[in-house]
Amino acid sequence: MLGRRGAPGPTVGSARVAPAKVATMTDENPAASSRYTVLPERVPLADTIASVETDAAPDPLMGRDTETEFMLRNAG
Repeated sequence: MLGRRGAPGPTVGSARVAPAKVATMTDENPAASSRYTVLPERVPLADTIASVETDAAPDPLMGRDTETEFMLRNAG
């Protein structure tokens, strides 16, 4: 709800609502800024490649022709 004309900021009923405080990464908030001062160790590309063989995914259509089945079910 908007405030009266000339009133600074929104109001709820007759009580004035304070604007929400936004957290910023400045010296005022040392907990947030200290989290990102050191980067994690680099991961070699060879360690990111899967070395375990995977199983083939099952056929989601289970060998059926779903287009033909749809046409036969819904034919007039």
